[in-house]
Amino acid sequence: MGDACGALKGAGRQLRRWVLGRCAGAVLLPVSTWAGERGVGAYPPNRRTMRSPTVRRFLECLMGLYFLTHIPITLFLDLQMVLPEELYAVEFRNLLQWYAGEFRDPLVQDPPEWFQSFVFCELVFQLPFFPIAAYAFFKGSCRWIRTPAIIYSVHTMTTVIPILSTLLFEDFSVGGGFRAQGPETLPERLILVSVYAPYLLIPLILLLFMLRNPYYRSEEKRKKR
Repeated sequence: MGDACGALKGAGRQLRRWVLGRCAGAVLLPVSTWAGERGVGAYPPNRRTMRSPTVRRFLECLMGLYFLTHIPITLFLDLQMVLPEELYAVEFRNLLQWYAGEFRDPLVQDPPEWFQSFVFCELVFQLPFFPIAAYAFFKGSCRWIRTPAIIYSVHTMTTVIPILSTLLFEDFSVGGGFRAQGPETLPERLILVSVYAPYLLIPLILLLFMLRNPYYRSEEKRKKR
């Protein structure tokens, strides 16, 4: 009798294992199979992950456009503050004078030495980089641009911050330190700041893009190996 009860219990355990195994297989097999096919686990892929190549391409085109448009601005306007005026046509000189007067930009009307040093760096270091960066970002997927882009963005933000600080807080009255006519009211200061602000915001976006985007970060991981 005891042997029969033991055999019955053993058969019950066997049957229970078999049923549980069949149920587990019915539930888990589709999930594991789907995960194996997709290679992303048992959950649907994240939508942002699926869109990341599109977002990356949009930012690359934005940066390419930024660098491309920066070339004529630097050549025909900014460099007038460090190069002889004989190099420029009257139309370009008049355009710069109009801007300086219309926006009451004291840094352009009578450039101080520290501001001219920034423009000189723009001539020597940034201008040669602009066409290279425009090519790399318009072409897309050029991981080698990551380190130069990081250097450029940090350098540019470093120069723009003191410019914005000067425009916001400097005393441009007659007894102030500037000989040129600067903004007098807060709205005039904010309008002038809005002219320079894109050269802080876009390099900041570029810096975060190069540091955080997985595609460009893989270049850093590859070098470490």
